[in-house]
Amino acid sequence: MTALIDSLRSVVGAAHVLTEPADVAPFVTDWRGRYSGAALAIVRPGNTPQVAEVVRLCTQAGVAIVPQGGNTGLCGGGTPRGGEVLVSLTRLNRVRGIDVANNTICVDAGCTLAAVQEAAATAGRLFPLSLAAEGTATIGGNLATNAGGVQVLRYGNARELCLGLEVVLPDGRVWNGLRGLRKDNTGYDMKHLFIGAEGTLGLITAAVLKLFSRPRQTATAWASVATTQAAVALLTRLRERIGGRVTAFELVSRLSLDLVLRHIPHSRDPLPDRSPWQVLIELSDTMESELDVALQDVLLEAVQAGDANDAALAQSEAQAQAFWRLRENISEAQKIEGISIKHDISLPVSRIPEFIDRCDAALAAAFPGVRIVCFGHLGDGNLHYNQSKPAGQDNDAFIAQSDAVNRVVHDLVAELGGSISAEHGLGQLKRDEILRYKSEVEMDMMRAVKKALDPAGLMNPGKVL
Repeated sequence: MTALIDSLRSVVGAAHVLTEPADVAPFVTDWRGRYSGAALAIVRPGNTPQVAEVVRLCTQAGVAIVPQGGNTGLCGGGTPRGGEVLVSLTRLNRVRGIDVANNTICVDAGCTLAAVQEAAATAGRLFPLSLAAEGTATIGGNLATNAGGVQVLRYGNARELCLGLEVVLPDGRVWNGLRGLRKDNTGYDMKHLFIGAEGTLGLITAAVLKLFSRPRQTATAWASVATTQAAVALLTRLRERIGGRVTAFELVSRLSLDLVLRHIPHSRDPLPDRSPWQVLIELSDTMESELDVALQDVLLEAVQAGDANDAALAQSEAQAQAFWRLRENISEAQKIEGISIKHDISLPVSRIPEFIDRCDAALAAAFPGVRIVCFGHLGDGNLHYNQSKPAGQDNDAFIAQSDAVNRVVHDLVAELGGSISAEHGLGQLKRDEILRYKSEVEMDMMRAVKKALDPAGLMNPGKVL
């Protein structure tokens, strides 16, 4: 493969083809430390023509390609298995343009989510996709996994926020679909093939994204509830009283909060009681309105009706950010506690209490002492339902039980009409698992699309399909 490496260097420059083990190491292990692989080389193109030529050379040589953004994925989708060329897209980091009148921004795929948010803010607009890894995660990766985050309740997943794409196809051709149109009924909407495909059909190199008016006011509160049924009732009450101004509604179990308080410095419990469940609520409005008064009134009603035990309304931006840090640091706190068995599931909001009650009981019976770290985006039906080892048990021995734990969780998710992957994708982690829950007809359709676009199977092999 020396000839291929030399050719790649001639395209992107020798400094951007990494082959030394120390240089390669940061790219070939995932953020969780669960997957580690090997790559023939790490190639860092600087623009779309270079990406296209890299793909063309690899395809010509019969060498597989693994695309990677910020390497913040949670299912091993951007981690090579061995022998592939890993194409890191982080040098593609230009903001190509902002159309304020059209409420759109065009960006390279390697722009971090935080950089896109900042560019939008500079233009007086909001790009609402928001998640804990936004300082490192890239837009290309967000689209490739159809990322969700904390504001899906109001603005939708990455798919809903994308109007157009530029994609390098497996044969090296570039499809320019960078259209800033909200209506375009001219046949198949091709961008949706690549959003959520995790790089198995092509490499996203740029995107046109929707922008929104910036909120002029926000209100944030932390409330405690006795049950998940009460949390759903509180959400329903908020929607009925406040409607589309509900931006986020996050559920946090007591165990999840306790992990943050234990492992994350300067964390403080917002409320004195130790209720089993907590919710983080955010409202926003583009109009000048007394959101804090409206939120306070609804929370008071909820306490009086028994849907909430207590609540704290943020009195400053700093306090609101402190509430959000508690929510956003749960994954980091659980990582410090040890590798866990993670589930990113979605269900109809109405079925979430039943799922938690039944699944908690089933896991406790099958795996005595298991600690369930449950949190997530209750407002859109997405739970991060994770299991940490019982106190005193060896962590490796617990992780070895992943298949049995998955069966309990995923079978119940399927029974209740849910999905085993809400926003993290399939990657390597759930590639085989999905075969149990998708129909053969649906799998055949997916394989047909893969074969049509990537007949040689060189795009991110071993992921999704």
